[in-house]
Amino acid sequence: MTAVLCRHFGLKHIEIAEDMASDTFLKASEHWALHGVPENPTAWLYTVAKNKTKDYFKNISAFETKIRNPINLEETQDEQHFEYSPEIIADSQLAMIFAVCNPANSNQSQICLALQILCGFSVEELANAFLSKPETIKKRLQRARTNLRNDNFQIKKLTGIDIKSRVDVVLKTLYLLFNEGYFSKTNHKQVRIELCSEATRLAVLLTENPLTNTAQVNALLALMCFQSSRLAARTNDRNEAVLFEEQDRNLWDQSLIQRGNYYLINATNADEISKYHLEAGISYWHTTSTDKKKWRNILKLYNQLILIEYSPVTALNRTFAFAKVYGNRKAVVEAEKLKLTDNHYYHALLGYLYSETEIPKAIENFETALKLTKSKTEKQTLKKKIKRLIE
Repeated sequence: MTAVLCRHFGLKHIEIAEDMASDTFLKASEHWALHGVPENPTAWLYTVAKNKTKDYFKNISAFETKIRNPINLEETQDEQHFEYSPEIIADSQLAMIFAVCNPANSNQSQICLALQILCGFSVEELANAFLSKPETIKKRLQRARTNLRNDNFQIKKLTGIDIKSRVDVVLKTLYLLFNEGYFSKTNHKQVRIELCSEATRLAVLLTENPLTNTAQVNALLALMCFQSSRLAARTNDRNEAVLFEEQDRNLWDQSLIQRGNYYLINATNADEISKYHLEAGISYWHTTSTDKKKWRNILKLYNQLILIEYSPVTALNRTFAFAKVYGNRKAVVEAEKLKLTDNHYYHALLGYLYSETEIPKAIENFETALKLTKSKTEKQTLKKKIKRLIE
């Protein structure tokens, strides 16, 4: 909604668009509570937003006429052309992402702004995504908005060169959006399917444009399909996390696995290997549960991935794969080399690795992980593991 409104107002008035979108949802929460959810909620929301926009133009026109304060209305379209359709919404959102991913800001600032404006990320969610403090994120967002405003940025048709120069940052934005949906660190739900669906939808739009239908885009989309195929199996009816090895494979969506295979094949048409190729490959092997060489192949891919882009999560996941190939004892040595003592995943992994041989150490690490995590779902999972070991 913010994207469509900005297309009408011009990005210079982004705060107005955000306020209108917020007011629209506030009205929905009040009206729907009394009268029930309408048959077509999306149409209802956009109709309200459209009416608010008309009121805004009437008010600002009256203000200009009576007070004669020079207000530039050239950037906005005539209200009679202000219509909504699935195509307009989709095009506006993608165009908005590319507009916000403006070189006037640093890559991280571009991504932060896109995730906040278009994906509704809170400051806390952004801080978790970038492993930063909330205050740092707030300052980064404020500077980014100021830079764009000073640059007089607009939603406009970009050249092929502009698109190619921005697509990497757009992909990183969609990647982080999907990750927050796949494994939410700040929400009471571990899995947020709506975020995964939105990231996948936008990635599909990129494949439909010749300028953005690249190997990296297809690799990222393959990753999203493979990961999404297991969403239904990742939590139980009580919203508790279900470990990979305990998942009901009958719940895996085979059609999404097939689509993942399709996009992964498309991604190999160029002579490049990105982090998305490697992560898609890892996710592919997770869907082949009967292959005896699965974990060796996964470990090889993690070894490559950690060289391309190191992160604590990648290092810990690699150690888990290492344990599957060489055993838990050797994996403990690998894990302790990382020294990620402030990371709850680190202690959760050590708890898993010690579970078969040294129960007291396993419990100690699980308890440390329990203290460090903020996720309600993870706390439930860790308590269950501790209870099993004690019993």
